[in-house]
Amino acid sequence: MENFDNLNDIQKDVLREIGNIGGGNAATALSSILTGKVDMSLPELRIVGVNEISMLLGGPEKEVVGILVPMTDDVKGMLLFLLDKEFTHMLLSVLLDKTIDSFENINEMDMSALKEIGNILGGSYINAICGLTALDIKLLPPDIAIDMVGAILNYPAELFGAMGDKVLYIEENFFSGAESIKSHLLIMPELDSLNIMFKRLGVD
Repeated sequence: MENFDNLNDIQKDVLREIGNIGGGNAATALSSILTGKVDMSLPELRIVGVNEISMLLGGPEKEVVGILVPMTDDVKGMLLFLLDKEFTHMLLSVLLDKTIDSFENINEMDMSALKEIGNILGGSYINAICGLTALDIKLLPPDIAIDMVGAILNYPAELFGAMGDKVLYIEENFFSGAESIKSHLLIMPELDSLNIMFKRLGVD
C-alpha cells in the first residue's frame, strides 16, 4: 500500500474496529475522569483530504486545542486530537473546577491537564492497536497548542506529504448525561508502520 487512497474495504473495516475499540476505551477513561458514565456513538471513520479537515471542524479560522501525541517503536507516526471549546470547557470544569468562556483564559496548569487528557485518550487508541496486533507501541510526551485549525494542521504537514494528501479521521460523539461532545482524532501512522499493522492482522 502506497497511500491511504489504496485502502481496500477490509482494511477500512479493520481501522473502524480499531477506532471502535479505542473509542470504547476512551469512553471508559473519560467516565473515570469525569466521575460519571460516559457513553459514545459508533465512531465514524473517514479517509479525507487534509484540506477537508478544516471545513469538517467549522473552517480554518476556528480556534481549537490541538494535542499531538507521537508514536514510536513498532508503529511510528502520530495522533492528533482536536478539541473544540465545548469539550475543553467540560474537561477543565471537572478537572480543575474552572469555567472558561474563551481560550485566552487557559493558563499553564490548564495546558498541563489537557496534555494529560491527550496521553490518556492516546493510550486508549494505542491499547486497541496493541491488543489486536501484539505490536509494541510507545507514546512520547505530547505537544499542545491553541490556535486556528488551519495553523495547527500545518504542523504535521510534512508527514501528510509523505503519505499523500489523505489522512484517517475519526469522529465520535461522547454523551455524559444530557451533554454531547465531539472528539476529533487524526491517526497518522507512517505507511511502513500501517503495512506492518495490516500484515499482523492478515489483511495486507
